[in-house]
Amino acid sequence: MSTILKTVEDDVLHISLNRPEVRNAFNAEMIAEVTESFSSISQRAVVLSGEGKAFCAGGDLEWMRSSIDYTEEQNLADAKRLAEMFTAIDTCPCPVIGKVHGAAFGGGLGLLCVCDVVVAAEETKFCFSEVKLGLAPAVISSFAIAKIGPGQARRYFITSEVFGPEIAKDLGLVHEIASVDALDSTAADLLSAVRQGGPNAVEEAKCLIRAIAEKPQDALDLSAASIAKLRVSAEGQEGVRAFLEKRKPAWTSGG
Repeated sequence: MSTILKTVEDDVLHISLNRPEVRNAFNAEMIAEVTESFSSISQRAVVLSGEGKAFCAGGDLEWMRSSIDYTEEQNLADAKRLAEMFTAIDTCPCPVIGKVHGAAFGGGLGLLCVCDVVVAAEETKFCFSEVKLGLAPAVISSFAIAKIGPGQARRYFITSEVFGPEIAKDLGLVHEIASVDALDSTAADLLSAVRQGGPNAVEEAKCLIRAIAEKPQDALDLSAASIAKLRVSAEGQEGVRAFLEKRKPAWTSGG
């Protein structure tokens, strides 16, 4: 792949956007490669980051320039491919940790909305920048509103204000703030926490959150079915036995 870097360390897949000359802005090729990468993952977790000075600046200017001559139907197909990328990340069965530095603008901010946990470097800048281009944060809107709520979206979608990591944390876009030097170690701590949970249980927890968000009226039935399934699973049985026997479960490094 030419627009992203992929490496596997132990049971973690590291995906890094690799177009630093344009601040990792999206083009059609990157969208396709990210979508493909998140469509078949067998590792325990994914860390999503960006090369160079910024995490992601949103849409690439040349890619956006080409859309000027598109018909409405062509633009619709283009937008659907972008939506497929965000959906592939959002529905990834294992935890996705975003490691952000420099800037996350436009669609780059949309990437944070589909990560499960985000750690941002101090001084990182964030912006829903689309209206400054005469556009709207349309493709990312469902993911962003689910993350920050409609009240906050009303402000930041419309004003295109640039804000820092503290506000991003207040909004729920960022969970941890670290110095640039501590960014990797903070992400490693989060990965360590993820490894304490059973892989199947973590996947089920992600599915349950999505299911209840989509059908809150079915929350009781969904949650009851979920815990019943986990309790009779091999992983669930091992976890409870390990707790009762005061030992580490088999899936942890000390198991």
